[in-house]
Amino acid sequence: MRALALLALALLGLATPAAAARMVTDSAGRQVTLPDRIERVFAAGPPASVLVYVLAPEKLSGWSRAATQAERDYLAAPYGDLPELGRLTGRGDTANLEVVLTVKPDLILDFGSISDTYVSLAGRVQEQTGIPYLLIDGRFANTAEALRLTGEILGVPERGAELAAYAETTFAGVDAALARIPAEARPRVYLARGPDGLETGLRGSINAEIIERVGAINVADGGSDRQGIAQVQLEQVLAWNPEAIVTWDDRFYQSVRNDPAWAGIAAIQAGHIALSPGLPFGWIDRPPSLNRLIGLKWLAGLLYPDEAPMDLRAETREFYRLFYQVDLDDARLDRLLGPAGGTAP
Repeated sequence: MRALALLALALLGLATPAAAARMVTDSAGRQVTLPDRIERVFAAGPPASVLVYVLAPEKLSGWSRAATQAERDYLAAPYGDLPELGRLTGRGDTANLEVVLTVKPDLILDFGSISDTYVSLAGRVQEQTGIPYLLIDGRFANTAEALRLTGEILGVPERGAELAAYAETTFAGVDAALARIPAEARPRVYLARGPDGLETGLRGSINAEIIERVGAINVADGGSDRQGIAQVQLEQVLAWNPEAIVTWDDRFYQSVRNDPAWAGIAAIQAGHIALSPGLPFGWIDRPPSLNRLIGLKWLAGLLYPDEAPMDLRAETREFYRLFYQVDLDDARLDRLLGPAGGTAP
């Protein structure tokens, strides 16, 4: 009888699920059933890769694009060596469902737009793979909430709360500075992307919203019905005549100051062009994720040096230690910042 009882208990144990399920509501209002513990996450695109990396790097199954050697120098070991898996969302999606199934993640996570297009994609991929797929609102204003929500989902709520507090403090500091700056004193800024500087983020787009968050005016206005990335003509930039230009492309930064075609623009005449750092992720976008927090501090200090002064080296060291879990020595810090001090109105 005792043997039969033990056998019954063993069979009962086999019938019990390995992990309890839980229901989570994502930023798009979708209710998704998740396993109780998330061990492996497939990031649907670069912004989600950054989000998972800063919260729980050991759960990130791979990068959308393999890190370069220069980028790996600013990532905690061994995560810079994670494989390239491609991307399910955004420009130039490269992953396919076979890759996702091979990785066998507990969760697919996207961080960015929660529009109908992305909701539809999430539902379709989840149905085809059987893997839960969550959408987290990636708008800059939602940063703190995204960190808390994702921290809870990944089982690291304390880490999520710590980083969310940093985001809230950063936004509050910028708001306090802006309260002292009249609207007419805020500069008109152009975001120059690419080697020719003629790709930009239109006003209202996730790629350029850091300009608006810092209180500046993004001159690239595509109208209320047009947002996102756009190719523009130099004649249009000349007509906008920005007071400051921000770029992340060193090729453009090095060439434009001596380019007669750009010489008539107010920003060039005043020398108000700034090159943002870009390792391991860009400070303006590339991708538009948590990396923008240090970019916001840098841009505020650049545009409003009297109202938002900052010790760039100290702030950078703190951010990289807290978010990327990397302690920067002087050599790496010098290489990262380069001419990032720039000058702007």
